[in-house]
Amino acid sequence: MILQALKEYYDRKAADPESGIAPPGFEWRAIPFLIVIDQNGNFLNLEDTREQTDRQNKAKNYLVPRSEPRCGSLSYKTTFLLWDHIGYVLCHPDDERAKKQHRTWISSLKGLPAELAVEENVKALLKFYEADGIKKVKAHADWNECMRIPSCNITFKIAGDILPVPCSEVVEKFIRQNQNQLKETLGNPGDSRIVGRCLVTGDIDEIVRVHSDTRIGKDAKELLGFQRNSGYDSYGKEQGYNAPVGKSAESAYTTALNTLLKSPSRMLIGDAVTVCWSERDSELEKQISEFFTEPQKDDPDCNVRAVHALFDSIKNGAYLSRENETNKFFVLGLSPNVARIAVRFWIVDTVAGMATKIKRHFDDLRIVHGPRDKDVFSLFRLLISTATLGKSENIPPNLAGDTMRAILEELPYPQTLLQAAVRRIRAEHDITYIRAALIKACINRLTRFKNPTIEEELKMSLDESNVSVGYRLGRLFAVLERIQQEANPGINTTIRDRFYGAASGTPVAVFGNLMRLKNHHLTKLTNTGRRIYFEKLLGDIIDGVDAKIAFPPHLSLEEQGRFAIGYYHQNQHFFAKK
Repeated sequence: MILQALKEYYDRKAADPESGIAPPGFEWRAIPFLIVIDQNGNFLNLEDTREQTDRQNKAKNYLVPRSEPRCGSLSYKTTFLLWDHIGYVLCHPDDERAKKQHRTWISSLKGLPAELAVEENVKALLKFYEADGIKKVKAHADWNECMRIPSCNITFKIAGDILPVPCSEVVEKFIRQNQNQLKETLGNPGDSRIVGRCLVTGDIDEIVRVHSDTRIGKDAKELLGFQRNSGYDSYGKEQGYNAPVGKSAESAYTTALNTLLKSPSRMLIGDAVTVCWSERDSELEKQISEFFTEPQKDDPDCNVRAVHALFDSIKNGAYLSRENETNKFFVLGLSPNVARIAVRFWIVDTVAGMATKIKRHFDDLRIVHGPRDKDVFSLFRLLISTATLGKSENIPPNLAGDTMRAILEELPYPQTLLQAAVRRIRAEHDITYIRAALIKACINRLTRFKNPTIEEELKMSLDESNVSVGYRLGRLFAVLERIQQEANPGINTTIRDRFYGAASGTPVAVFGNLMRLKNHHLTKLTNTGRRIYFEKLLGDIIDGVDAKIAFPPHLSLEEQGRFAIGYYHQNQHFFAKK
């Protein structure tokens, strides 16, 4: 299903001449440096194609002949057509492996088909090596920059030409003719290729043994692959022959996935990479990353605008149209796993259904906040608020993917997310806006999942009718702290700094002392009206709790979350404009 959906995405993009997706037999690949030579093979320059973007040097992408998979100890015997990394092209570093790669590269140039061998530009490449051009390249001033890039891709460009040699019209024509010829001779007598029925398309095609790499993160991984001589081999088949995928389908799905991983719909949150696309063109496909990723520095409010536009579109029915109710929407969550790619989740819905689920996520997060706080925040900000020291490397490995899956499938958020938020609050004694919103969303989703008739247990702002023990004790703790602050103006350390952890975890251990201490604080209030207000407020809060469980010996994780929300709501109510 995943491969079929990716192939359909490729077919949709390939039918659009403005999509820019690589045609069959080609791929877009970043090539940081070009070796500029003349028609006689003389070295002229080492051209740097990189441009400065966001404090990084980004190499220019070129449409080059498609690379072939490399695997095993004999991987050095595989090289690409007229381009490769510096190990093959320039024999760097000067070790035995690079020497083997370079010999393969030279042999491939000398063994090019007749259609290319007579091409003047290709002849110039061989003359470059005959003139000992490698030494001249390594003596260039930019060679050190080239060496700093691991396995730096490189190729040649003839002086006066706009495009490198592998991007020329002659090479493009050769690849297209070669593909047509391979299709015509498929299955003919003497053809050594393995032919079978493709599981993706159902057509008879050449079956691919090793699938091409997918660039997820820094490394190249395979979405579909089998280890040689592994326990998964069956019926005498090896590697990719165990799950037969035709060459055209393999090229389509890997190109589609690599295109999605470079598109704006790609989201990297923690260790999870999520890509999204729709069966037909849709606005959600273009905007979905703006809902969850960090906003750009030059446009910090793009998330807010995107979410407001989503709410407006659902309200006026734009996202709930008949077209969007039949237009499928796909979400693929991936993470690196040694040499393979682990599929974290695969979600299929409609555009209308997915938009509604995303809206529900932001509805669940809505909570009263200060005038300077933003209405929405990215998923990264949610996760970072639960991490130790606020560092992204301290986010648990699977938490990002599990949270994204919960949002897009409208499931309860991971229990570890609620645990992390409560633990950070107890450690830092700070119930921030983001943490409060996260805890509210976690509890409401869990409650709704257990009992769908309850739409929202915890409200957006103070709920005086909520009789939950945890919520009431949180409100009570906020009132006691407020009394202490007004009785001791300018106090540096409040009961929150000293007793929050115990009060939210084991109330019976501290609330007795806190209730006695508040009598002392009330006597210090010079404003009689203020004292009466607090006494009445305390009575209203305590009256709503069963006397038998007023101060329980222990609060569960969910009740500790309700405690934090009660405390936050009550504090926000104190500061709200009357």
